[in-house]
Amino acid sequence: MAQGQAARATREAVPPVSRVAIIGGGISGLTAAKQMAAYDPVVFEATPSVGGVWKHCVYRTTRLQTPRPDYEFSDYSWKNRDDPSFPTHTEIVDYLEGYADEFDLWRYISFGSKVVDIKFLGGAKSGFTELGSGTGKAPLRGKPMWEVGIVTGDSNTVQYYKFEFVVMCTGKYGDVPRMPVFPPGKGPEVFKGTVMHSLDYCKLSEEETVELMRGKKVVVVGYKKSAIDLANECAQANQGEGGQACTMLVRTLHWVVPSYSIWGLPFFLFYSTRFSQLFYERPNQGLFRSLLCRLMSPLRSGVSKFIESYLSWKLPLGKYGLTPDHPFVEDYASCQMAILPEGFFDMADRGLVRFKRASAGWCFSENGVVLDDGTKVDADIVFLATGFEGKDKLREVLPKPFRDLVVGKSSMMPLYRGTIHPLIPNMAFVGFVESVSNLHTSELRCRWLSGLLKGRFELPTVKAMMGHVAGEADAMRRTTRFYRRHCISTYSIHDSDGMCADLGSATLRKANWIAELFAPYNNKDYKEQ
Repeated sequence: MAQGQAARATREAVPPVSRVAIIGGGISGLTAAKQMAAYDPVVFEATPSVGGVWKHCVYRTTRLQTPRPDYEFSDYSWKNRDDPSFPTHTEIVDYLEGYADEFDLWRYISFGSKVVDIKFLGGAKSGFTELGSGTGKAPLRGKPMWEVGIVTGDSNTVQYYKFEFVVMCTGKYGDVPRMPVFPPGKGPEVFKGTVMHSLDYCKLSEEETVELMRGKKVVVVGYKKSAIDLANECAQANQGEGGQACTMLVRTLHWVVPSYSIWGLPFFLFYSTRFSQLFYERPNQGLFRSLLCRLMSPLRSGVSKFIESYLSWKLPLGKYGLTPDHPFVEDYASCQMAILPEGFFDMADRGLVRFKRASAGWCFSENGVVLDDGTKVDADIVFLATGFEGKDKLREVLPKPFRDLVVGKSSMMPLYRGTIHPLIPNMAFVGFVESVSNLHTSELRCRWLSGLLKGRFELPTVKAMMGHVAGEADAMRRTTRFYRRHCISTYSIHDSDGMCADLGSATLRKANWIAELFAPYNNKDYKEQ
């Protein structure tokens, strides 16, 4: 035991001036630390452990939505990677801790260090971008550009440390809950029962959750992964005598998937091969590809309908009025697709989960909630599975004028290569872009960022980067009505190609052209050469 603790010895002191700061110890923070190891980075993690949302923002039954072999670092495999099941959140945390062990990342991490303030030390023409005009200069030139304020433990004293470069890995989830807004007299203040955001529910033990929900009338607001998992746990707690049904308030319908097999075919065939992605819109594509995408519109629609037919046959969506009126591809292209927990609709068939459409809105009443059509739903507890405001975490610590640049016109963060904000110098953002495997998305971006810091390539001008970012937003807008989520799932291979090209490494990574076209791409294909 003593040997294990010694092997995980963490950073005891932070130098007053360092080269690279990494804020956050989740997946993105760990892979950033590995890629930036040459700079002896300082990783500030507010909690006592690594894992990010997988440690602090999950329920007891939460599982990954990606099969195990598709969710691993390129140079660190699962010990049981042949097991195709969806890992539990505890398995993922164990895997991340093993990754930190393998590459000796603990020595960079300062636990219990909460970032409360960041100050900019450069002028208007500092770093690799000049605000408004941009240059390709290397970002690390021996001059501190940011001062990071840290509070540790129960102290109220803010300690400041200077860095040349800061990597923000705080992520899109956790810490800041998204709360619905109500007119006066129609909010939680009028409700006699308990109102709890899913973030607070995550902090309860299994015994506390069962005790909280058992025998209670529960309403869960939402119909995405966290809401479905929460309703499933509520149903499990209320099985047997005295149990009450859980009611889900569904405002926007999305397609849900029971497994990664469609009519017996592996899911990757439809979206995760180079051939399948050839027919989907990608950012900044030329005239020829635009014409090709237009010609292939019937094929794209056919694939979507093929999947929809399976889901409508496999799941009782029509029975419960849960069939979306938009194509499946729109949910996939915006990373809105949710994998169902096992037996979820069995619970609904047994009357333990009910569904109420609240597309026009809802509000609180004294005894529960009221839909805009006048339908009343009695409740003892209302859970708000309404998501998080990850960008607000950035706004809280970034100084002006940078905090006002976090969100662009498209409501997404305007990030070049999903990493660099063209107007914020010497700072990167990792973990704010979604795909089928967010782990892969973060790992490759950290490798790309490391190449930038080492001078392996130069950034384009600010104008060129902003144009690239606008092209991504336009592509997503034309693909899905839910484009406000920065999701690259339908062009992920093209996205990876761009970063590999910047680094001067191969973009075609399969053994032959057949595999190149029809085999799925995963992290193992991107192992450093």
